[in-house]
Amino acid sequence: MSRSRPAPPKLALARAVGALSRSRGGGGTSAPGKALLRLDPHAIDELAARLPRGSVLLSATNGKTTTAAFLATILKRAGIPLVHNDTGANMAGGIASTLLAAARPRGAIAGELGLFEVDEFWLGDLAERLRPRAILLGNLFRDQLDRYGELESIAERWADALHRPPASAARLVLNADDPMVADLGRGRDGAPADVLYFGVDDDSLALPGLAHAADAKHCRGCGAPYVFDAVYLGHLGHYHCPACGQRRPTPAVLATDVELEGVRAARFTLRTPAGHAAVELGLPGLYNVYNALAAAALASALEISLPDIVAGLGATRAAFGRAESVVVGEPAHPRELRILLVKNPAGANEVLRTLALEPGRHDLLGVLNDRIADGRDVSWIWDADFELLAGRVRRATCAGTRAAELAVRLKYAGVDPACIDVRSDLADALATAAADRPAPSPAVGRADGSDAEAALAPLYALPTYTAMLSLRELLVARGEAHSAWSS
Repeated sequence: MSRSRPAPPKLALARAVGALSRSRGGGGTSAPGKALLRLDPHAIDELAARLPRGSVLLSATNGKTTTAAFLATILKRAGIPLVHNDTGANMAGGIASTLLAAARPRGAIAGELGLFEVDEFWLGDLAERLRPRAILLGNLFRDQLDRYGELESIAERWADALHRPPASAARLVLNADDPMVADLGRGRDGAPADVLYFGVDDDSLALPGLAHAADAKHCRGCGAPYVFDAVYLGHLGHYHCPACGQRRPTPAVLATDVELEGVRAARFTLRTPAGHAAVELGLPGLYNVYNALAAAALASALEISLPDIVAGLGATRAAFGRAESVVVGEPAHPRELRILLVKNPAGANEVLRTLALEPGRHDLLGVLNDRIADGRDVSWIWDADFELLAGRVRRATCAGTRAAELAVRLKYAGVDPACIDVRSDLADALATAAADRPAPSPAVGRADGSDAEAALAPLYALPTYTAMLSLRELLVARGEAHSAWSS
């Protein structure tokens, strides 16, 4: 359906709303888009139609922003100018803002391909407006149950959206290791080439069995319990149904020979229909291997060359708040702060699993919020395996709107209560946690008595989503981090 072009005065007015929001201290990422949609409900449709290479969408409960960052670096390496919601504003207002910022006079736009991460709940609506050529779906983990409901409800919404035009014409890129996501490609009306699966194949990563918090344990075809031949992350792995024979699809894009290097890096061999190559990531954990693999699969579906894919993956750095590293403290006593976002059991468990690879005892700054974007129900922390680190926590500072609940959870995980400090104010919590560093060891300390070793001992921040935003806002105000909105 053709849409009239948004009038220049409407675009100018919407931009003015964003400028006003920023002048008042807000990020302004969604405000101009929301204003534009009130002025012209079809603005997304029209502005997206200007993109000569069309759009691609990606969604997941975990890893959307990082996967999009990987993909953006790959596509820029391939010389494709992007229109990308790189601040993570992934609902209609945020995507409208992104398109508005790229809009130019006389129907032009500053970019060729739209790369849009999309909130799980908004996939159907935005696919209808953006008319994507490809859709990447990474995973479905239990997240914000008070907002989204159970995983089955999201899977049903996605299935419905993908079977309706225009999404039904898009190429699907799906995680074969997630049973619910893999099911979305079964029985698709198009040719088999319309679905590209990706997955991990490395027995060295296999866990002893499903975690107690694992999701997607039953076959959606017949309801029988899956048999998991290998479990890698949450419910991701190799599986089959002994009742009806349904099993993990065979991936065309694979990660093998995975090496996890603590909180700083990971390596794997990427195998695609175009060949294979070694990948070195500057991001940690198996969860980022999956994010990189997803990006590589979508890039492969877009016919990006393997050298560009590998170079792009290797050049990608942490999206803000996701394994981001900043230096805090006085210049004479600096300390590394590593921000590791945790927002549901699966994500938290992978962060804890990654931290467990680091030697020594750890200093933690846990910030647990229960705002709308986090989910009001914080009972998920009891499904996060803090026990993995219980005997290796030197100091745990708890902050956020539900700091006391986090402290109780750590106590029951086995952390010594004497090591737990509850601080209601985030700035106070950060300052106290950063200053309370381990004493230097005489065996390796400098002759001048400086605390070089203590400065090298990182402080690990484990914030929920809105807590991460608040923490970064505080760091930006202190000049210790760059604003996510300034890029």
